[in-house]
Amino acid sequence: MTKFRKGLTFAAAATLAFSLTACSSDDGSEGTEGTDGGSGEAAAAGDNSLTVWAWDPAFNIFAMEEAEKVYQEEHPDFTLDIQEVTWEDLQPRLTTLAQSQEFGELPDIFLMQNNAFQKNALNYPDLFTPITDSGVAFDEFPAGVTAYSTIDGENYGVPFDAGTAISALRTDILEEAGLTVDDFTDITWDEYIALGEQVLEATGKPMLSGIAGEPDTILMMLQSAGQSLFDAEGNPTITDNEALASAIDLYSQMVEKGIYLEVNSWDEYIGSLVNGNVAGTINGIWISGSLQTAEDQAGNWGVTNLPIVDGVDGATHYSANGGSSWAVSSNANVELATDFLASTFAGSTELYDTILPSAGAVANWLPAGDSDVYSEPQEFYGGQPIYADVISFGAEVPANNTGAYYYEARDAVGVAITQIMGGTAPADALGEAQSTVEFAMN
Repeated sequence: MTKFRKGLTFAAAATLAFSLTACSSDDGSEGTEGTDGGSGEAAAAGDNSLTVWAWDPAFNIFAMEEAEKVYQEEHPDFTLDIQEVTWEDLQPRLTTLAQSQEFGELPDIFLMQNNAFQKNALNYPDLFTPITDSGVAFDEFPAGVTAYSTIDGENYGVPFDAGTAISALRTDILEEAGLTVDDFTDITWDEYIALGEQVLEATGKPMLSGIAGEPDTILMMLQSAGQSLFDAEGNPTITDNEALASAIDLYSQMVEKGIYLEVNSWDEYIGSLVNGNVAGTINGIWISGSLQTAEDQAGNWGVTNLPIVDGVDGATHYSANGGSSWAVSSNANVELATDFLASTFAGSTELYDTILPSAGAVANWLPAGDSDVYSEPQEFYGGQPIYADVISFGAEVPANNTGAYYYEARDAVGVAITQIMGGTAPADALGEAQSTVEFAMN
């Protein structure tokens, strides 16, 4: 249930390629120079402006607009040209530009889904500029987040919004079962299941909900255990993966016991939360925006860490789902772009103080957590300062090697889960998923 929708068809991408070729007079050479030294069209212009591609006006674009204001305090002539490009348009657009070598069409900065970063940077390296030595303090971000945009030790992205996972719980429903949020803190998944059965018996409500066939819950369990669908060399590890097998078994138990409600769509998932059909959710912190649309539930939610996958070495109470990072393109004015990012998304408490209450944009930049704004009690969550908690959770999220074929593996595991829930032996279903990903990679 990540904030992700599939891109355009090949035909649409081909149409875009034609239109870009028709409107461009660039032969691609400037983009190649930009890859090496940031001397593409934007740098050649020599002005004090940057072009940005991003989606979601109320969240990402709003954050960029506020970052522009912050940077203008020291650079009054600076401007941003922020262009709304939806994710489903951005991905095929980048692919088309890479294949056509039209690097001069790139903006200075573009937003990238964290789980798609590795695939794009590995398959289309000429779209990106490495920014390891740019002045951005990457050690001020959680290692598990910077890992998404790190290739062979080189940093290619500045993390933006946190996909840090939370366990959000309806305190009023728990109370009916004689429980509190504390009972769900620092526990194992086995303990969570037992508590979920207690809640179901007392209230008739499942603990969790999710879209049938989508593996988000299982993948959050997997990352919390410090494991991935790929090994360090990028090879799929869907079979003979102890943590994945444990996560699937736990998920199956919850569905079978009735404490995990499988629904058919995103709208049904959100409806199960805001209509009070379930006692909680486990998802990225961005789910808070949807929860808070249920104004009648204000004061009846609490947040804690995730259950641990017991018996797996390296397992933790922390994970992530979603999130994004800012990439500097090969056509960028690199010096200006990196200084802007270092001064704002990687250096301004003022910026995060502004966008947190207005957009719910929780920082990956750890120093932002020291701000008083993050420590303020949140009325919707019964006065709990949840954003300070989320910052501390984020610092503990294990790194997760998504590999270049993350979405192929994610989809294959989703199919395997459906098969397993339908009675197929786990070994057979996961073996088929492994073969599917290996075929895609070859």
